[in-house]
Amino acid sequence: MQIIIRTDELQSAIDQLSKAAFVTVDTEFIRETTFWPELCLIQIADDDNVYLIDPLAKDIDLSPFWSLMGDEEVVKVFHAARQDLEIIYKMGGLIPHPIFDTQIAAMVCGYGDSVSYDALVQKITGQQLDKSSRFTDWRRRPLSEKQLKYAAADVTHLRDVYRELKQSLESAGRTHWVSEEMDVLTSPATYDLKPEDAWTRLKMRVRKPRELAVMQTVARWREEQARQRNVPRGRVIKDDAIYEIAQQQPKTTEDLGRLRAIPKGWERSQHVQGLTDAVQEALALPESDLPKIAKQRRSPEGAGAASELLKVLLRLVAEREGVAPKVLATSDEIEKIAVMGEEADVQALTGWRRDVFGLEALRLLRGDVGLAFRDRKISAIDL
Repeated sequence: MQIIIRTDELQSAIDQLSKAAFVTVDTEFIRETTFWPELCLIQIADDDNVYLIDPLAKDIDLSPFWSLMGDEEVVKVFHAARQDLEIIYKMGGLIPHPIFDTQIAAMVCGYGDSVSYDALVQKITGQQLDKSSRFTDWRRRPLSEKQLKYAAADVTHLRDVYRELKQSLESAGRTHWVSEEMDVLTSPATYDLKPEDAWTRLKMRVRKPRELAVMQTVARWREEQARQRNVPRGRVIKDDAIYEIAQQQPKTTEDLGRLRAIPKGWERSQHVQGLTDAVQEALALPESDLPKIAKQRRSPEGAGAASELLKVLLRLVAEREGVAPKVLATSDEIEKIAVMGEEADVQALTGWRRDVFGLEALRLLRGDVGLAFRDRKISAIDL
């Protein structure tokens, strides 16, 4: 294990790693008090070497690392890659390619939904990992011996996990299943949420076009503020405050101060003008320019029962194929298929998922497939 704190050391390591067919990669970061994650450590390994790269060292330039992340000849192996890829995209300006996410591969190989790294390592290698250093402060220097050992374990055991999953996928003829998921992970759109689309993250719903317009402009303002100030979105204003503002539509700072979701005295802060301007922008929109409220599709009679039958079929197919049910279809997708059938715009009805589960789900809805309980288990019957 080598700790790297200088650019020349990093370049030497990358020269070695670039000769490998694959490398395992992980990062340690802090983001509890910031909008952008603060990268504190990079772990990377090939078959023979483990490198811990210190991005906080004063004499290091990460350019060689970014270069390796873009090297098409080397597969980059991550576990639950999304946050790691977000950091690399933000700091390095690229998305690693090609990549292999062992969490996704594990779901396809029947290890359960969103299996954790330590659980997967134990199942495949029999090794029990010490995860007690997971939530330590990775910004403090020097890092303790326990932290370094923990960090190295995140990429050393990943080598064995990758080999096992890769072989399982190849034996089952399912490598292309995972490849489709990697296309989503490596799309820049996955990590580049535009401020004007920030409202789509909100779980609450409004009923009137004017309320939606206010929600959109206020959510955009909050996103811009959070990015500029590098603070979590909730440190600017919380989600429930956006919802109350959308409904009450305060026109002045005094109106804003009367809202229950706004902390007392916040209306006197230096940021209040930007918020009221965002509200006024939405209120000034002519009726013809207001956003449309998506009509709630009324579920046809029997849709609830159809959804329950589809869930049973999903479990049946997942067990038969040896995969996690979530890989084939989510609960939301099941409900959409129950209501809309073939017209449902869901992943479960596209690509390999359609072949494995989607077509059978549609046949169940048409009455071409039945479900029976025989010999203490559910089975599908071709009608």
